[in-house]
Amino acid sequence: MTMNSSIIKRAWCAAFCALFLPLLASAAMFSGGDSLSPTALASSADGKTLFVACATSDRVLEFEVASGRVTRTFRVEASPLGMALSKDGKELFVTCAAPESKVAVIDLAKGKAVRTLTAGHTAMAPVLSADGKTLYVCNRFDDEVAFLDVASGKTTARIAVPREPIATAITPDGKLLFVANHIHAGRADADVVAASVSVIDTASAKLVKDIKLVNGSGLLRGVAVSPDGKYVAVTHQVSRFHLPTTQIERGWINTAGLTILDVAALKQINTVLLDNIDYGAANPWAVTWSADGKRIVTSHAGTHDLSVIDAPALLAKLEKMPSAIVPGTKVDYTIASHVAADVPNDLSFLVGVRTRVKLPVSDRGPRAVALIGARAFVANYFSDSLASFDITSDRANVASHSLGGAKTMSAERRGEFYFNDGSICFQGWQSCSSCHSSDARVDGLNWDNLNDGIGNPKNAKSLLFSFNTSPSMWLSVREDARVAVRAGIKHSLFTVQPADVADSLDAYLKSLKPVPSPRLVNGKLTAAAERGSKLFEDEAVGCYECHKGKFYFDQKSHDVGTRSQYDKPTDIFDTPALLEGWRSAPFLHDGSAVTIRDVLTTRNPNNEHGNVKKLTQEQLNDLIEYVLSL
Repeated sequence: MTMNSSIIKRAWCAAFCALFLPLLASAAMFSGGDSLSPTALASSADGKTLFVACATSDRVLEFEVASGRVTRTFRVEASPLGMALSKDGKELFVTCAAPESKVAVIDLAKGKAVRTLTAGHTAMAPVLSADGKTLYVCNRFDDEVAFLDVASGKTTARIAVPREPIATAITPDGKLLFVANHIHAGRADADVVAASVSVIDTASAKLVKDIKLVNGSGLLRGVAVSPDGKYVAVTHQVSRFHLPTTQIERGWINTAGLTILDVAALKQINTVLLDNIDYGAANPWAVTWSADGKRIVTSHAGTHDLSVIDAPALLAKLEKMPSAIVPGTKVDYTIASHVAADVPNDLSFLVGVRTRVKLPVSDRGPRAVALIGARAFVANYFSDSLASFDITSDRANVASHSLGGAKTMSAERRGEFYFNDGSICFQGWQSCSSCHSSDARVDGLNWDNLNDGIGNPKNAKSLLFSFNTSPSMWLSVREDARVAVRAGIKHSLFTVQPADVADSLDAYLKSLKPVPSPRLVNGKLTAAAERGSKLFEDEAVGCYECHKGKFYFDQKSHDVGTRSQYDKPTDIFDTPALLEGWRSAPFLHDGSAVTIRDVLTTRNPNNEHGNVKKLTQEQLNDLIEYVLSL
């Protein structure tokens, strides 16, 4: 590389970080055109009003329950991903997600935000303390939960959690905060791979336990504490990543999980499946308990329906499950679960204790759920609507309430919808987002897809810039992303779809924008990252030899000494693009590197992908800082 090209490259990177990335901080991070994208709900204490946070329109709607109409609109400065209402009902705290997030404090009497609190990267899921003095906020991409003093606006504590905290729930006494971590934080090539629920003691502001869920658990979305404070319910996916993707029936690849935790013991009771035997419940999202504790309601964002579960009956059924079969006991072979360990694989366990409520075609993408008495209100992300129904009725009469928004979807918006739509999959078992999350990134798992043979699982890639970094797949078996999209519909969703579906998916993937790294400060590289950029470009270190250009990618495959036990001796692997690599762990084709440090050290014994042995520890740290800033 010449000196001139190095200077140009550094100049381009500096311009990108300083000018382009800050512009992505709000609207571009959650772009939806003219759509509203209702994503969070909060109800007033008297049940007369619902507040609706609209992720892609930077606004909060006030919805009058009695009339079924929007009465006021509050503008906020960035994407509102969560809300918490003060106990006196006078103030609404709205987390406005951005690389440097704010919490808007809306005075409901005045009808406007009167002040803001400072939060971290992509703030969401706010919960108020029992005394109302502290606001607990998930800073998703800082991997932390922050304690914000409501009066002063200062952050009084930051508690590190494993990875991407995305939902929270507090016990009635305010002593424990349960935090759902979206993705696991370990290797993908282990026998047991699962995300966790973090438990924080609010008095000491300390993490007291991480409760790892059943094997294959990931893409956590919802968490709720029972009214009596004894149980916690968590929605998540249960991925059968250890099986080859040869079929999809009966949850062979993905199933929808609901895990019940014991608060006193801080452990799992068990995981039940929200799917039916012949129809999945793709992309489980929100969960909430009725005020009387009799029902649990969950939304299935991919199949556009909900589950209403008889909570006492479910808990009683779980309690009766023995840990082992007592010798001499007569076995009932008409049921699938004989011991507790069978339950997470039992697609019939909820029969008799659950009603599945299908939404009308006017309501697509159910996410948040709020209960007002016996009536459930559901925020439908893709149809800009609320649905409501009586959770005590055997035959739910679902009403639909339009919130306004775009009348028609753009190609990009249709693509985002199809990406998250389990109904275009055979029997609704999964969607594209089941392996790439709802924003087309990663799930942190290795999958044995059949595009390159069988018995050689590969780590799921982020789809950001997938149309700019051909060829596709780790072994470059697809010519480009366009081919990969159409192959995915056929071989991962197991259906044939109209051409518009694939074309719209193309448009959506092309529209994806990178999220600025949490390592940047005011959109710029730190001094350490600046030093690391020079090492990255140093020919003696060798990073830039393969990770070059705008996307840090050379369109080639290489043998860099990372073959594992399941690979062929002749396998060489596609060069991954490094932009947004900070959120794409685990790394390498087999997910064997948890961190970039692992990529450069423990998984690089012979300096075949980065000549780093000659670097000092400080230099290595600088290089890592740069890569994680891209």
